Amino acid sequence: MINSASWADGPLLAFDLETTGTDTVHDRIVTAAVVAIVPGQAPRVRTWLADPGVEIPDGAARVHGITTDHARRHGRDAAEVVADVAEALGESWCASTPLCVFNAPFDLSLLQAELRRHHDRDLDLAGPVVDPRCLDKHLDRYRRGKRTLADLCAHYRVRHDAAHEAAGDALACARLAWRLAKAHPAAIGTRPLAELHRDQVAWHRDQQLAFADHLERLAGRATDAAEADQLRHRAAGVRADADGWPVKTAARPVPGGAWPRLEERLSRDLQAWIASAPTTVCRAMPAGADTRAQVTAFYALDHRTRCPETSQCRVLLDLLDRGHVAEARALVADLAAGA
Repeated sequence: MINSASWADGPLLAFDLETTGTDTVHDRIVTAAVVAIVPGQAPRVRTWLADPGVEIPDGAARVHGITTDHARRHGRDAAEVVADVAEALGESWCASTPLCVFNAPFDLSLLQAELRRHHDRDLDLAGPVVDPRCLDKHLDRYRRGKRTLADLCAHYRVRHDAAHEAAGDALACARLAWRLAKAHPAAIGTRPLAELHRDQVAWHRDQQLAFADHLERLAGRATDAAEADQLRHRAAGVRADADGWPVKTAARPVPGGAWPRLEERLSRDLQAWIASAPTTVCRAMPAGADTRAQVTAFYALDHRTRCPETSQCRVLLDLLDRGHVAEARALVADLAAGA
């Protein structure tokens, strides 16, 4: 019997942050690791220590071992570290090389906030994301107990060296992704990466909404009014983040899924293209609608299943999947000008 190829056989990219806290908007990066894993080679581990420019709370320092004084003495400027980390991700992350991130909405959202803070730009999602926490919650929904990285590594018997050090956690995340892919080849391991990315968007949403419903049921049974209010407030926050995988705030582009920032970057040229020659854009789009409705339809369609591989919409989205945003903009501008 011939085994189907699995994305888990590599190459893989893994990423982890240690931070000043758990607020993805206001907290800062302290350490970061990007690990490139290529079959037959030793993992290439890159790490950074930043001076976050703010105090590192004692609670956070107890977790990862980096104090404010140590970061100020030995850390690099936060803006430089943030730029380096984003560049390191961009070097290998692509449609065929997934980024393994445990609890992606935390690490990627915090990195995005840091990019906006220091460089006034968004995180470019250059390829698919594999999040073992999301996968595990989908595969074994009703298992009791915590689902931290350490807990899942113990449950699946995955090696986890140097917990709460960015490099150790990134490597453990990649090993965990590999283990889940091999244990569940049909659902995970041989699933096309763009489809698996889309699956996780939906699974995360279902998981968040189910948890929010659970919190609201607890609130309904609570006898203390203050406790009930806290539970409802928490449920509202969980529900608000339901569409926040892999990044809580919009990033561009999301491979194989919605393209929330595409409109911001391509909208003018895309509208001109649609207005001039709508049949050259995408044959799957509804006919007879106004230009704005056509643009909205373009973002909503699953072009990869409805459109021929050689169609212009597929070419455009494939460019964006590989992170070639400038080339995508040039393509749309040329087509609009020539229509």
